[in-house]
Amino acid sequence: MAENVSSGEPIDVLLKSTQDLLRPEELVREATRDLVKDEIRRHLEKTLKEDPKLQQELKDAVRDLLAARATEYAALLKVGAATARLGLSALPPEVRRALTQELVNLVSKELGQIAERSL
Repeated sequence: MAENVSSGEPIDVLLKSTQDLLRPEELVREATRDLVKDEIRRHLEKTLKEDPKLQQELKDAVRDLLAARATEYAALLKVGAATARLGLSALPPEVRRALTQELVNLVSKELGQIAERSL
């Protein structure tokens, strides 16, 4: 096998990816990392089971974080909408009408797809 394969040919790419898979030190490192993560997860879960108040506090904090993220995204959408309106208002009327119609069509299409996926 070639050590430095870089021609981009399919066989060379396959050989390179096979060499990467056969690197045992990388596999051992990843497996060890997964084991450590699992052990930490088990310890944290045990700690939470032993302290219902702390478990509830964590649940509340995560709920608050998700609510804050949702509020942040809503604010970003408002900023985006205001910026779009500002940009549109700076255009000549005929260009504004055409672009507005394109935006309405695009948004309608996207909302339709979202609605279909949610049903």
